[in-house]
Amino acid sequence: MEYNTQKTQLHLPEYGRIIQQLVERCKELSTKEERNEMAKAIIDFMGQRNPQLRDEENYNHKLWDHLFILADYDLDVDSPFPFITREQLKEKPKRMEYPKLQGDYKFYGKSILQLIDKAIELDEGDEKEALIEVIANNMKKSYNVYNKEHVTDDVIFRHLKELSENRLDLTGIDSLEKSKIYYTSNNRNNKNNKNNQSNNNKKRHTSHKNRK
Repeated sequence: MEYNTQKTQLHLPEYGRIIQQLVERCKELSTKEERNEMAKAIIDFMGQRNPQLRDEENYNHKLWDHLFILADYDLDVDSPFPFITREQLKEKPKRMEYPKLQGDYKFYGKSILQLIDKAIELDEGDEKEALIEVIANNMKKSYNVYNKEHVTDDVIFRHLKELSENRLDLTGIDSLEKSKIYYTSNNRNNKNNKNNQSNNNKKRHTSHKNRK
């Protein structure tokens, strides 16, 4: 009886013993033409055995890398991609850079930074002013949710100036409630409330008239 411990080590167990044996056989072929032909056949077989790889980006490149790993980095064939090395596999991934927004202002989120950058790019005018006020209102909401406490508008204005490196300034506004955004929103709400109230009065009048 032959035990698995006596067989060739499986370098990638997910491919199984059969593919490992095919790779070993490929290495033993005498001519490079034969090895190339068999290597391509093994790649096709590996793709059939692992169809989930087809959904990944550059899956053909990954299959050839896996073939070379299965061959223990010792396979003389023509590959459409540079073969991976042991050293490359041992390299630690590069340290990810932290987002720009950190420290005391991290609760505002990356979207606020993107909006600030967009506002800075806009020319002076109503569109820019409206966007700045939208940013300030959203900053206030985020601050209240994260800190669970009321924040004064002057704090929001100061944070906005710091995050925009003094390029966006709302200090000329006494409060967000006095901004155009606030009045536009409230006028719209008041108009809707009046329309709803008018409709309700009409319904009550019609209902009362029908009862008569």
